[in-house]
Amino acid sequence: MTSIKATRQPDLVLITWARNPLIPGSPKRIVSVRVIGSSEPCKIDLKHNALLRTALACMLDKEVGFKIIFKKRTSAISGLVLLQR
Repeated sequence: MTSIKATRQPDLVLITWARNPLIPGSPKRIVSVRVIGSSEPCKIDLKHNALLRTALACMLDKEVGFKIIFKKRTSAISGLVLLQR
């Protein structure tokens, strides 16, 4: 009898972000997050109004293993980032 191995499905995280248009140079903040699979151990950083750079620093860490597969600015003050592990 042969053993059947299931392939692991990728974890996907879509983050939408925005800046405060009234404050020049304001940091990018998370507006919403959609997760397919798991975002551990960075789940705590993926909250509404959290800093985008903090969440990305955690997710792009070599031990966590996420990579940016798509990013786009949707306007001068907003955009989105798609990560995959």
